Order: sequence, then C-alpha cells, then structure tokens
Amino acid sequence: MKLIETNNLFQQIRNIKVAVVGDVMLDTYWWGAAERISPEAPVPVVTLERTEYRIGGAANVALNAISLAEKVYLLSVIGKDKEGDLLKEELSKKGIDTVGLQISEKRKTTCKTRVISRNQQMIRLDSETTDDLSKEDEHIFIASCRKILNEAKPDVLIFEDYNKGVLTEKVIKEILSICDSLNIITSVDPKQKNFFAYKGVTLFKPNLKEVREGLRYLNQEVNQHTLSEMHNLLYQQLKHQVSLITLSEKGVFYQQQGGGASVLPTYRRTIADVSGAGDTVIAVASLLYAATKNPELMATIANLAGGLVCEEVGTVPVNRERLLEECVRHNVIAHP
Repeated sequence: MKLIETNNLFQQIRNIKVAVVGDVMLDTYWWGAAERISPEAPVPVVTLERTEYRIGGAANVALNAISLAEKVYLLSVIGKDKEGDLLKEELSKKGIDTVGLQISEKRKTTCKTRVISRNQQMIRLDSETTDDLSKEDEHIFIASCRKILNEAKPDVLIFEDYNKGVLTEKVIKEILSICDSLNIITSVDPKQKNFFAYKGVTLFKPNLKEVREGLRYLNQEVNQHTLSEMHNLLYQQLKHQVSLITLSEKGVFYQQQGGGASVLPTYRRTIADVSGAGDTVIAVASLLYAATKNPELMATIANLAGGLVCEEVGTVPVNRERLLEECVRHNVIAHP
C-alpha cells in the first residue's frame, strides 16, 4: 500500500461532510454507593451520588465522525420528552447538527439507564419505542431528510440501524434514492431485520455473525476464500461496491467488487471494553472511503480505530490525535 502523507490525508477527512441516519439513544449513568440491603426486598440500596449522560446508537456514530470531520448532520426521530431534550443538548455541546432530529409525540426517546456502584452495573432500565415509525412520522421524516440532504449535500451518509424502528424499509429505500440522485456515498452498519433492504449501498459493514445469519451460511471456516464467497453472495442481493466484515479478534475483511480483497489482522492490544467499537469502525471507514476511495486504506485505518476504542472503558469516540499517531507508528501513513 502506497503511503499517504499524514497531514494531507487527515485534512481531506476533516473537509468531508457527513450525515448519519438511524436510531439514536441517550445513555444515562447513575453512580452511587451501595452499602446496605433494603429492608423491603433482598436488593441493595444505592445512594445516588452523580448522574452522567452519554450519546448512544447512531448518535455515537455521529460523535465518532465529528472527532475527525468538521461537519456532521444527525437525522433521526426522538420523543417529545426530557430525554430527547437532554440528548439534543449533549449533541449540540459536541458540535453535531441536530436540525434533522424530528420530534414525535407518538414515540419515546430511547434511554438506557444504568445504576452503577463499586464499578459494577447493578441494573439497567430501558425506556424506548421499538415499533416502526407510523406512516405519518415516516412521511414527515423522509421529507425532512430530503430537504436537509438537498441543502447540505454531504459527501457520505451513514445508516446506523439498531432495530428501534426509525429505519423502515421505505425510509431506507427513499434515502438511498435521494443519495443516488445527489451522488452521495452511502454506508450501512445493518441489523438482521432489514439486512437486505440496503440495495445499491456503497459500503456494507456487517459483522461475521450477522453475515452468517443473513445468508444462512453454514460453513464455519474463516479465511479469505470463505469471506470472498460471502461477499459474492451479498453482492448478488445488494449490488453494493465494497464489503467490510468485522471479525472480532481476527480483524476485518474487505472486498471491493471487481477489485482487491484481504483479511487484515488486529493489532495486539489490551482490551478493556468492546462497547461502541462497531460505531467507530463504520464512522472511520465511511470517512476514509469518502476521502480516498481506497478500500485497503479504509479497512486498515478503521481496523486501527476500532482497536483503539477497545482500550477504553465504556463507549467512547475515537481520538483523532491517537489515531494519527497509530497510523504513523504502524506505517499506514507517512509522517509529514
């Protein structure tokens, strides 16, 4: 792989405009001390000490994107509730454009509340709506996306599906059509429900388990031959340009239709938490492909980025400076 000069590449990425569409979440953490058992039931009593809010789901993909790019638009549907207000506030603090967050009185903002004491999760409480958007909300959301995409003209649009109902088949089809008419690169981190709905997407990024389940692929061997076979089977249904399949501890596999393919192993790391690694990989891969159209470079740097965030506890976005240093250290890009 020909080395690219560091500053030029990361400046190219900085100039990429990104839209992220999908299911957003607010992660709430209640931290406290648990020093006694309740007299009412055999459960610990947690004395609340502090509350922390974090951005989750498609919003975490946007958070990873804003770490590298200057302009990121987030498109989703949230509830008319306190959680939605808090999520918008957290996003605005990070510089993410929230004009595309549609408010629906028919839905709740997805909120996952974790009670934590002594660095252990005691319980998680989920409040959410997982039904598909109503026909009315769907119609309004598609119209809003069309308006924003026509005005903003992002370089790349990322679909982030968490099966919470925002990405219906119609929403997916209509947004892909809009992007095609505007020559916007598209990428997706799919879930099982609408796995084959992303026909014509540029970059398709499932994990190995999702591919096997989606294709009902029974061969358990993991090598370049079987992975290329998976890509070809995916291409028959999706007609996409590039597959990027994450392989957990085995790294990533990429294949460009009619072009190169390779398995890229992971770099040795001390793994603390794999939460959010997939969000980082799809964000970095989408930006790299939009900036360079180089699938090998895309997969290599996305692989590095996914490993970096696994060294941190909890869901955290990729750090631009650390990623740059890693790219230089592993001779992925040339030092200026």
